[in-house]
Amino acid sequence: MRRQGLVGVHRRTGRKSLTSQDRMATAPPDLVGRDFTAHAPNTKWSADITYVPTDQGWVYLAVVMDLFSRRIVGWAMAPHMRADLVCDALAMAVTARRPGPGLIHHSDKGSQYTSLAFGRRCEEAGIAPSTGRTGSCYDNAVTESFFASLETELIDRTRFATRADAEREVFSYIEGFYNPWRRHSANGQLSPAEYERRHTEVAQDRLAALSQAA
Repeated sequence: MRRQGLVGVHRRTGRKSLTSQDRMATAPPDLVGRDFTAHAPNTKWSADITYVPTDQGWVYLAVVMDLFSRRIVGWAMAPHMRADLVCDALAMAVTARRPGPGLIHHSDKGSQYTSLAFGRRCEEAGIAPSTGRTGSCYDNAVTESFFASLETELIDRTRFATRADAEREVFSYIEGFYNPWRRHSANGQLSPAEYERRHTEVAQDRLAALSQAA
C-alpha cells in the first residue's frame, strides 16, 4: 500500500457519546437482552444517534434498523438532538414498513428515547419500547456496527461544507448503497434488500405450496 501511495481508512477515535439520560424519566425494560436475531422482518428494530461533522457544525443522524436483515428502515437528520429527531426516524420506519403488533424497538436510555413524545409515538404504533444500559455499546452492538461502517466508508473519507451536503451524502449512502448493495455476514453475504427479497420469495412459495396441497 505504501508503494502505491495508498492509506487505510480508520474509524475516528474518541467518538463523543451522545447518550444523555433523563434521571427523572422511567426507562422501558430491556426486551432484547443482546439477542440481536429476528425470525422475520418487523419483529425487532434497533435505534441510535450519531453525529456528522461539517464546516457549519455537527448534524445529527438518528437511524432505525430492522434486526432481521440489518436494513435501515427509518432515519432522520437535524442540527439538534431533541426528541423530534428520533420521532421523525421512527415515523419514517412506521410509514415505510407498516409493522404489525408485537414489534420491539430497542435503543439506549438516552433522554430522546425515554421522552413522553417518543413513548406516545410507540404506543400509537403498537410498538413495545426497549432500552439497554446507559453507555454500554454492547447492548446496541448492531446499530453501533452500522455507524462504524458509515464512518469508515463515508464520513472519514469526506469533508462536508454544509449540513445539507452531509444530508445528501448520507441519503445516498443509506438508500443507494447500504440497503441495496452492502453485504453482511449475518445475511449470508447478501445485502439487506436482497435478503428480505429472498425471504419474501420463500414465504410466497410456501403459501403457494400449501394452497395447492389444500
